[in-house]
Amino acid sequence: MPMNKKQKSVVWPGDPYPLGATWDGEGVNFAIFSENAEKVELCLFDESGKNEIEKIEIGEHTDQVFHCYLPHGRLGQLYGYRIYGPYKPDEGHRFNPNKLLLDPYAKATVGEYDWDYIHFGYKDPEDDESFDKQDNAPGTPKCRVVDTAFTWGDDRPPKTPWHDTVIYELHVKGFTKLHPTVPPELRGTYAGLVSPPAIEHLQRLGITAVELMPVHLFVDDKHLLDSGLKNYWGYNSIGFLTPDMRYSATGSISEFKTMVKRLHRAGLEVILDVVYNHTAEGNHLGPTLSFRGIDNAAYYRLMDDDKHHYMDYTGTGNTLNMMHPRVLQLIMDSLRYWILEMHVDGFRFDLASALARELHDVDKLSAFFDIIRQDPVISQVKLIAEPWDVGEGGYQVGNFPVGWTEWNGKYRDEVRSYWKGDGGLVGELAYRLTGSSDLYEHDGRRPHASVNFVTAHDGFTLSDLVSYNEKHNEENGEGNNDGESHNDSWNCGEEGPTERRDVRRLRAKQKRNFMATLLLSQGVPMILHGDETGRTQYGNNNVYCQDNETSWMEWNLAPPDRAFLEFTRRVIRLRKEHPAFRRRRFFQGRKLTGTDVKDITWLAPEGREMTDEEWSNSFARSLGLQIAGFLEGRLDAEGRPEYDDDFILLLNAHHEDVPFILPEVPEDARWEAVIDTAYSSGLKSAGFFKPGDEYPLKARSMAVLTNALRVSIEGEDE
Repeated sequence: MPMNKKQKSVVWPGDPYPLGATWDGEGVNFAIFSENAEKVELCLFDESGKNEIEKIEIGEHTDQVFHCYLPHGRLGQLYGYRIYGPYKPDEGHRFNPNKLLLDPYAKATVGEYDWDYIHFGYKDPEDDESFDKQDNAPGTPKCRVVDTAFTWGDDRPPKTPWHDTVIYELHVKGFTKLHPTVPPELRGTYAGLVSPPAIEHLQRLGITAVELMPVHLFVDDKHLLDSGLKNYWGYNSIGFLTPDMRYSATGSISEFKTMVKRLHRAGLEVILDVVYNHTAEGNHLGPTLSFRGIDNAAYYRLMDDDKHHYMDYTGTGNTLNMMHPRVLQLIMDSLRYWILEMHVDGFRFDLASALARELHDVDKLSAFFDIIRQDPVISQVKLIAEPWDVGEGGYQVGNFPVGWTEWNGKYRDEVRSYWKGDGGLVGELAYRLTGSSDLYEHDGRRPHASVNFVTAHDGFTLSDLVSYNEKHNEENGEGNNDGESHNDSWNCGEEGPTERRDVRRLRAKQKRNFMATLLLSQGVPMILHGDETGRTQYGNNNVYCQDNETSWMEWNLAPPDRAFLEFTRRVIRLRKEHPAFRRRRFFQGRKLTGTDVKDITWLAPEGREMTDEEWSNSFARSLGLQIAGFLEGRLDAEGRPEYDDDFILLLNAHHEDVPFILPEVPEDARWEAVIDTAYSSGLKSAGFFKPGDEYPLKARSMAVLTNALRVSIEGEDE
């Protein structure tokens, strides 16, 4: 029943599990962990969220969990917590009951932080040991009791095998905010992402999974708001079980579930970019919003010899304490919630190395990995690590355990450097094109352990990668000092927009080179949203604070952009139609059983196998590889491998043409070019080539030839 200021709730002891606010159809159980708190108050608010109508001191305390049950508690009830304990920063404690706190297990919240109110536990910025007594509740979001029931019907996860997966990284708002045929009220929302025009684009593109940039509840930093900016990316989480409602057209968590259901119906998996390494509360001078006020010493990694300050492996001011069992429990409960209640298909873990630090070193046998590996729910979904953090020894590409895939930063760096024209990289490039066996094969992982990417949200878009030598982040208000300065980019002769036709043609060709390389490499390709349509950020490689046209996806495409979109669709289709480009196991470089054909052969321009000396030539910028199209694990009645099509890939990053002699094996081959990035369409019919013929590989271009007549590479019917 509705409550008013004069009403006192009936309070029962309740249960310490599950944590959070749980409605059982008759009332609500509240449970919150705090190891060092002396007293906990549950604060109830009216429907406006502005008036605190009751404080309930929670008298029950079991295994460091404060809990109670309100038999007349109702759905929609708004609440928060005030937690009492010592305010002794030098001892790691920062309790302040004047600050209303969010429940770490809240499933939904209402309202936003009003930074006109004081959300800091201290009074004097020059002295964070000074205790602030101002009540921040009026300008604080409130948690809301919700019913998690939803009619999923026949929803089933697509369960796309890793080797068949093509990932599309997107920002929920930026993807549809400018889409002209998405209804205006749905643009930039979960509902907009699954509107018919958006779904059609994703399906025609041919991707199999969307990787959503952070959708957990996050906070806009005060200093950004003061500058007229926002935290656009969302890597500033404060609620790990709460979908952020700024992306909701309806204000309901069911909208997120409906989005997942419709994406599944379209055959697309949903992967969430999750930020469990830190929170929005920042360093010792940050606000008190949730974890800091609930139990600072339990939730955060504090300096061993100075508990006043935080260990910062993330560059954000704090690091969650993965050595505490309740912190591990929170993360595991969050992951299971998104899988079981929200039906998502996987996670990409931001700065995952920070999660693996038992003491100071990154430890791939840490409790975090052990718990995930044995969990019957979490271990069965797609798990992707960003295998680095900003701490010492944090770069861990290739070192995550079995069961994990990784953003392959070495792939990005070496493919960029190669197509930029740097010499002596063909040896490294060979590893990247074939799934990076040097990084992943030693511990039994397979090519899909490598998530290959050339661009991602953090850095240049593909169009900017070929248009700028330097970052141009002035609009971020940090004097162009933010963002990565070493980008391995090349502007093709002129910085930024240009009217020079030769520069524009070269940029278009370089984009085709990058996209074809990415999509035809072994491993799992990931495309940044908008790269397929020529999206630019005007040289800004750190648009984390640009919630505007700088970062939103443009849908009114010029003819060159439409051509590149069609090229991208074609190459994805080629990948999906031919198992040669999505192998489940690494190449061995040996002859196949019962044949004279190797599974892979590396070619010099003269048509012969490359020598050891040629691999290390500092001037080498050209490379060929011949892939036998046998089908892994499939033998005919006589025990010989079954075949699809053979392929030859020719790459030339040199500024001059490099004709390639086609190999002598197989002798009866009829090679046909199905991709040639030297041409604006990415395809030019040049007839058939026989073994020993010369293929005219143009400067800074890539060609793909097949020994078959049945390759489907033409454009789709309009």
